[in-house]
Amino acid sequence: MDDTRLDKWLWSVRVFKTRAEAAAVCRNGRVQVNGLDAKPGRDIHVGEVVTARVGMITRTLKVVGVPRSRVGAKQLPEFVVDLTPAAEYERAKQASLEHLLARERGRGRPTKKERRDMGQLFGFE
Repeated sequence: MDDTRLDKWLWSVRVFKTRAEAAAVCRNGRVQVNGLDAKPGRDIHVGEVVTARVGMITRTLKVVGVPRSRVGAKQLPEFVVDLTPAAEYERAKQASLEHLLARERGRGRPTKKERRDMGQLFGFE
């Protein structure tokens, strides 16, 4: 199998949890193939570069292979190479930690998980 639909490929290499979610993101113009906007039904081939906006991160992926169906996390290197800059992941991590500092007044005591995250952020642990 040399090619498959873009939405199916994004789902099968675990970029999105469902194929419907992958198709919706493609329809909304948040996925590009080789720098051009792509629809969910576009065929994807080995060697192409896919850029997808996933949450706060813009992931850049190179197609190395086309799986027949959804693959496990351990098998991903056979099908995709992540070209996303480390700065993207760091920016997303910072944004997720910033929400801890901006608690709404009167919201009460932080949960145990929030306290652990704050401790890790400020270097207590």
